[in-house]
Amino acid sequence: MTDPRIVYGESLRKAQVLKYRRRRMWLGDKMEHPDDSDEMPRANDQTLSEPKNRSYVVPCTSAFRDAMLDLAERRGVNAGELARAVLLLMPEDAARFPDPGGPEPGDRETVILKSGANLGKNWRRKPRLQVRLAGGHDTAGIRRALALALAMDQGDYTVKIEDGRSPSSDHRLKEARAELTRLRYQIKAMFFEPLEHGVRKRADALYVLGFPPDARPEKDEIRKRYRKLAAIHHPDSSQGEHRRMSQLNEAVATLGKQK
Repeated sequence: MTDPRIVYGESLRKAQVLKYRRRRMWLGDKMEHPDDSDEMPRANDQTLSEPKNRSYVVPCTSAFRDAMLDLAERRGVNAGELARAVLLLMPEDAARFPDPGGPEPGDRETVILKSGANLGKNWRRKPRLQVRLAGGHDTAGIRRALALALAMDQGDYTVKIEDGRSPSSDHRLKEARAELTRLRYQIKAMFFEPLEHGVRKRADALYVLGFPPDARPEKDEIRKRYRKLAAIHHPDSSQGEHRRMSQLNEAVATLGKQK
């Protein structure tokens, strides 16, 4: 009668599997389990398989094809890699970008057939780009992505990289405009109210220039104050007003006469 063998707990087996050491331990002996392996357990091949690439024929104008091939050559890549980069990094921009469209009826290219019954003969066909990408794309979408890559190279379209954790430039611009509106409101609240009767006496002049009623400013002080206020109230400025500017001039003239 053979000695019974006691299997260690299932938890031990699970721990071993997690370590990619699929061993089943028996009391007194170590026996190979049928599915034991020293290698990392492999998932189902279908789960790990990457999307299969496919070849796309993208009809386009001769000029567009030549520009794209030139760009790809200068960048040391192929047209498919340019389209893949745009579709990966800027899918929304590519979807909104105008489709340059296919070739016009008279726009054709001549190629020499390399196989089949017509081997070596010339064949007139629509200009095209052949790119290799993952499945699921349409030719118009690929053409848009290539057109966007070309626009970026020509400087017609720029990409700005921002920290996604910080406010966007649009949000910062909106806040800056709101702050500017608040500052303008505060500045206007500090403006002097134009005198109905104009500047007639010294007290009026001091009020318009922002001096206390009993102040006796020197000529240099008056000149500096006038320049600051004139930059604000001059009609050519964004906050300017003709009436206030006129009373500033009257105030300086009044103080100049009474000094």
